[in-house]
Amino acid sequence: MPIRLGTIGTNFITERFLDAISKIADYELSAIYSRTNDRAEQFAQAHGAKHTYTSLDDLATSDYVDAVYIASPTSFHAEQTELMLKHGKHVIVEKPAASSYKEWESMSELAHANQVVLMEAMKTTQLPNFSILKQSLNKLGPIRSGFANYCQYSSRYDAFKNGQVLNAFKPEYSNGSLMDIGVYGIYPVIALFGRPDEVKAQGHMLESGVDGAGSLLLKYKESQIIINHSKITNSKLPSEIQGEHGNVVIENWNDFHTLTLYDRNQATQTTISTDKHNNPMYYEAVEFASLIKEQKLESVDNSHKNTAITLQVLDEARRQIGLVFPND
Repeated sequence: MPIRLGTIGTNFITERFLDAISKIADYELSAIYSRTNDRAEQFAQAHGAKHTYTSLDDLATSDYVDAVYIASPTSFHAEQTELMLKHGKHVIVEKPAASSYKEWESMSELAHANQVVLMEAMKTTQLPNFSILKQSLNKLGPIRSGFANYCQYSSRYDAFKNGQVLNAFKPEYSNGSLMDIGVYGIYPVIALFGRPDEVKAQGHMLESGVDGAGSLLLKYKESQIIINHSKITNSKLPSEIQGEHGNVVIENWNDFHTLTLYDRNQATQTTISTDKHNNPMYYEAVEFASLIKEQKLESVDNSHKNTAITLQVLDEARRQIGLVFPND
């Protein structure tokens, strides 16, 4: 039997996820939730869903839904996820999974108590090239440093500069560069190297109360990783992991497009990446379905532990740069 999926959120991210599951036989899109009936009906008709809901309680108790994909603003993730978990629905929730570690701790405990899958929809750590990078680290010798770079000028920033503050720059939605972009740098680093010993953060705060750009330094016992993020500038710089025996250059940190391995003397270079699906969300959808089918509660790379550590790093970074959310 296919997994009957319901969705919360009718934005472009949901569109991408639905495109991904349309290529996977394990799924059947069953239900769409939206605050308005017109939007729910419109989205359902466009994507072939049979059921629509304007009540989250009705979605949570629906007999036509086995699992829910949540792509609402981050500030709503915890409340919506917990409602679905309480009613036995499996949940894949967009990154960052919660506004804070405290919220995630409650979400994780509830998922285990109800024996349902809860997974953060971090696409990067499910990509084939992430797995290749992970397996290639031993070729680099002792890891000493790294640089994870992801800067993407927001399509909503021009409106912000003209005095119109859209959701992407509102603290009440737990937004900003650190949460929306920086998490893409932090999560894979945690999945590769674990909990850092120390976190140092800086950020450029905007008048609305969120950050527009910033950087983090994650310090480990024998290495350090710099993470650069921005919603108000673009960058074409690649990212890199450096070891004593060699280094790997990563093009497009957010989707691990190409991996190039160099030896210590830079005498040889080898492309170690593989081709990937044209929709990078395909792999996280496959992983989520696999967990449900195999009755496993957690992913290996998108684990509850990795999400917890990532949110603890985000909490500490927010504390250091003065980024406060109403959910706090």
